Amino acid sequence: MEDLQTLETEITAEINTAADMASLEDIRIAALGKKGRVSLMMRELGKMSVEEKKEFGPRFNGLKMRLNDALADRKALLEEEALNARLQSERIDITLPTSPEMEGSIHPITQVMDEVTEIFTEIGFSVAEGPEIEEDFYNFTALNIPEEHPARQMHDTFYLPEDEEGKRKVLRTHTSPVQIRTMMAGPPPYRIIAPGRTYRCDSDATHTPMFHQVEALVIDKNIHMGHLKWSIEEFCRRFFELDNVKIRFRPSYFPFTEPSAEVDIGCTFKDGEIVIGDGDDWLEIMGCGMVNPRVLENVDLDPNEYQGFAFGMGLDRIAMLKWGIPDLRDFFAADLRWLKHYGFAALDIPSLSTHGKKADDKAAPAARKGK
Repeated sequence: MEDLQTLETEITAEINTAADMASLEDIRIAALGKKGRVSLMMRELGKMSVEEKKEFGPRFNGLKMRLNDALADRKALLEEEALNARLQSERIDITLPTSPEMEGSIHPITQVMDEVTEIFTEIGFSVAEGPEIEEDFYNFTALNIPEEHPARQMHDTFYLPEDEEGKRKVLRTHTSPVQIRTMMAGPPPYRIIAPGRTYRCDSDATHTPMFHQVEALVIDKNIHMGHLKWSIEEFCRRFFELDNVKIRFRPSYFPFTEPSAEVDIGCTFKDGEIVIGDGDDWLEIMGCGMVNPRVLENVDLDPNEYQGFAFGMGLDRIAMLKWGIPDLRDFFAADLRWLKHYGFAALDIPSLSTHGKKADDKAAPAARKGK
């Protein structure tokens, strides 16, 4: 019988020098296939005595396992080398001028984020940012969201594995943690907006697991609901390109504001289109309210001295309303045909002096298809 150690050394050397996947497969078949060298040797076990089987059985099985491990390791290495070679051959130098067929466009969400930033900075707000992987304190506790609140449940929130202290971070469910971080970073006054990505366990035509929000926060002395109302009306007037905007505030509840309200904008549903800013129907666009005194206390501010307001809205949703996009999931479908239809030219930079130019090119800004 062929010496097993010599056989293993010989086959292992062939495996380690295999140049490609085809050669490696040939080696596997020659060694471990039905008629392979090792397989034929293992068949001889049936002719051996009981004592010989006890000796050679484990040796054959060990040889087979080690060869399979060597094959798997070589396969993984060859696959990695093939991938690296493909990445090198298919890479694109993005510093080179683009060809006509590679002409890009700006995603509607990026455009909306730029427009919203343009509007709010013009009326005195600054932009604040924060981490998307957030601690429980900033995402829930400091915002007066109690332990038993449904928003904390796993069916609504993406939790990360526990750390060494047994604590679990979350993918932020709103951009409100940026407000908390801003208030804890320095003294008032604050007048900020916080645009960015947020995450919740939800997916349908109007919800996606990752979406975009912008929230606003104003904290100072003698701030009241009138300031909140003007800020929202001014934003809606500029964003939807309306000289007059009809808005109503409905009482609501949010843990981090008191009093709280839902904001509806007037509209009309006619012939499969939504006409924003006119008619007897209403469409909810955001939530708002005066900052809850408990939230101020959580960031060491005296609610008897400082007051403020906050509001937040989905950027994806207001983009759908402005440009008549019927399904939120299309924003993330990576469909070039969709992007060519709804995308924006690279030089179409939002500006209050030219606001509405892109919308006029595509459709009348107040008339949006789909309900």
